[in-house]
Formats: sequence, structure tokens, C-alpha cells
Amino acid sequence: MKGRVKRKPTVAQALVPILGMLVILGIGIGLLGLPAEPLIVLAAVVSGAMAIHLGYSYDEIMEEISEKIAKVWGALLILVIVGFMIGSWMLGGTIPMLIYYGLKLISPQYLALTAFVVSAIVSVMTGTSWGSAGTIGVAFMGVAIGMNANLALVAGAVVSGAYFGDKLSPLSDTTNLASAVCGVDLYQHVYNQLWTTGAAAVLSCIVYTILGHVSTTANVGVPETVQVLTGTLDSMYSWNLFFLVPLLIVLIGSATRKPTIPVMLAASVVALINAAIFQGASLQSIVETTLNGFNVSMLGFDEAAVSPDLIRLLHRGGMMAMMNTLLIAVCAISFAGTMTVTGALDVLISKLLTKIHNTFQLVGATIITCLVTTGVTSNGQVSILMPGEAFRSAYIQRGLHPKVLSRTLEDSVTCTECLIPWTAAGAYMATTLGVPTLSYLPFAILNYSGMIFALIWAATGIGITKIDPKTFEAEETK
Repeated sequence: MKGRVKRKPTVAQALVPILGMLVILGIGIGLLGLPAEPLIVLAAVVSGAMAIHLGYSYDEIMEEISEKIAKVWGALLILVIVGFMIGSWMLGGTIPMLIYYGLKLISPQYLALTAFVVSAIVSVMTGTSWGSAGTIGVAFMGVAIGMNANLALVAGAVVSGAYFGDKLSPLSDTTNLASAVCGVDLYQHVYNQLWTTGAAAVLSCIVYTILGHVSTTANVGVPETVQVLTGTLDSMYSWNLFFLVPLLIVLIGSATRKPTIPVMLAASVVALINAAIFQGASLQSIVETTLNGFNVSMLGFDEAAVSPDLIRLLHRGGMMAMMNTLLIAVCAISFAGTMTVTGALDVLISKLLTKIHNTFQLVGATIITCLVTTGVTSNGQVSILMPGEAFRSAYIQRGLHPKVLSRTLEDSVTCTECLIPWTAAGAYMATTLGVPTLSYLPFAILNYSGMIFALIWAATGIGITKIDPKTFEAEETK
């Protein structure tokens, strides 16, 4: 509105949108079980009303939202390509081949360690913790029951492995969101996480080797459930080394830091060619799997005649499967835009920075903020986007590369959401694996030890990339 004076918000006014968001999502999701998307839009309305009260016009608010969406559009597009890729890898045999040989590696003496490693491999390849736990994780729980093993231990190992990939896979939605909101190159973000996630994985392997070594069950055979799964997979797919070519394309592309989307598309095309040549997939099935995901009927199998466990193992992928994540990201970015147009985040961060004097305190404040946001909102995407938006400038001002922030976001959000019983992730893991959240929590070592390593590195300076704020900001504006 012309002639209106724009005012800088007070601390109390800057807190209104955040508190409004926490209350709306806390009650709506935590108590009423409502979907997050309309609740975030409602929170954006509250934030927008405060912006208008401070003298900003509707057009200015929309322009800020548009700019933010434009900045992360590349990452949002990657989410869609990820769905395309998972569907093609299912039809082309890449993921099923990894699952098949992963199940073959099961050893009664090292069940927990194997569960962690194989779940990690599957989650890295698929980019989804839920998919890994709901597929290969379920198979491992069946093995654990058959061997009379510690179910909480095996469930914790599955959860740890599943979230290892959710953090380090370039196919993961949270990995893409964290790198995008902090303005960090995807592969740079992934490699930087090895400081915390890599250390946590080594610790997990050591603990699982010790706790999972059950000598009394050394002679127990592999349960019939796993044998049925591997047998059916064997009849569905014509295994050959060409199925691993898409995987090699992604690994080589990641190692050489090639653009993400072309690499994923190339790997997907090769997988679809494999599907046509070795699986006899029709053109209709090839197109359908990229849009709506894989179905066993595409390989000529009757869904009713296939094990429900295998259906849950294979039926996934497709671009449409990523639409919910895409929508919630757009809604959360819209809320962030209504806040940043007034400079509310700068006001709050400036106030917070007066009490923060070193890297350890800044990383610690980020972790606490993320844990509180996750606990209240019960939503990992929101808990990544909001603190990421709020803390980015603070890290740069303190001479820290934003990739330190993006790593901390994943350490304290991606991995911890499933450790809170009332979140969707916590409820999903408990229901899927058949073990209460608080029972597997002590054994989900990777999920909480990453935060511990984050604080250790922050205190010692190890793995902390420093920058010159002025030089960094100048390069960003080019």
C-alpha cells in the first residue's frame, strides 16, 4: 500500500508467526491428527497478517515467496525425478537385485549388524527410510522372530540403517531439502555429513557387532519367510550384472560431482532399457512405472498370488509418490516468505546471537531448536525448512559455511523424528517393525549419536568449514 511506513518488528511481533505456527501445527497434527499442508497455510496467513500490520503489501509478500520458491526449485524438481528413478529401478531390477542379495547375506550370529548394513544400502539406493524399514526391515524382523533374537535390538539396527541412507542418499527428500534451504550444493552437503553420520555409523557397527553376536543361535536356519521372498524374486527377475549399471552411474556421477538431475535421468533410462530387454516390459509398463510406481503385474505376476510382504517390498516409486513432499515443501516455503519479508527472522536471530559466543553454542542452539520444532510440529520437513531459514545468516555471519548448518539440521531433525513416539515417523516405525518407539530408541544408535558427534566437532573445530563472510556473500551474489 502506497504511503504506508514499513516498520521493523519488535521481538514480540517477530515471535507471533513462529508461536502461531507451533500452536497451529502442534494442536492440528499432534492432537487432532490433521494433515500438515492446510495447517501450514493457516500459519502463513497469521504471519502474512503480521506483515501487513507492519506496513508490507500483499504484492511484496508474494514476491518474497516467489523468490524463495525459485531458489529451491532445483531441489524440488529433484524430488520428482527421484520418484521417476525409483520406479524405473524397480522395473529394471536394480533395487530388487540389491534386496535379493542383501537377504542372502543374513547371518544368525551377526543379525543386528547385517540388519544395519543392508538397511543402510537399501535406503541409500532408494533415498527413503520408510521404504527401507517397511521392506527390508520387515524381512529382518521376521528373521529376528524366527531366531528368537532381541527384537528391540534388531529394530533399532533397522531404523539406524534406514536413516543412514535417508541422510546420505542424493535421492532423499530431506537431504535435498536441507541442502536447498541452506543454499548448499547437494553432493557437498552429502560428503560433509560423513563427519557426523560416518562416525555414528562406525560406532553403530561396533556396538551391533558386540550386542548382536548371539553364539547360541549360530546353527539356526533362515526362516521360511525370507526363503519365500528370495525365491519369488528369483522367479520374477533375470539377474545379471547389467542391473547394476544404473547404480554405477549414480555412484560415478556422485563421485565426479556431475549435475544431479542428468545423472538420475541417465540411470533411469538405463534401468528402463534393462526392463525392456531382460524383463520383457511393455512400453505401457515402462511409462506407467515412472508416473505411478512399480507393480508386480508389470512383470506378468498376479498381485493376489504374491506374498503381501513382497508387495510391500516392491510396490513403490513413481513421480506421483513425491507430490505430497513437494506440496508440503511449497507450503513451508510460503510461510518462510511471509516471515522474512518483514525481517522477523533477523530480529530473532540477532537477539539469540547476543547470547551465543562460539561455534559450540551455535550448533547446540540449532540442535535444541530443531528438536523442539520436531517435537511440537511432528513434521520433519517443516523442522528442516524453518530453522534452516532462520539460522543460515547467523552461520555465515559467524564465519561458518552453510553446509555446517545443513549437516546439523539433518543430525537433529531427519534422524530424531522417528525417536519421538507421537510423530508420524515414530508411529510408522513402531507399527511397521512391531516394536514400541521407546523400546527400540536405545538401540537406534546412529539416530542420536550424530548429534553428539556434531557437538564434539563443534567444540574441537574438527570438520567445521570456516569462511570469510564478506567473500562468501560476494560470491553468492554473482
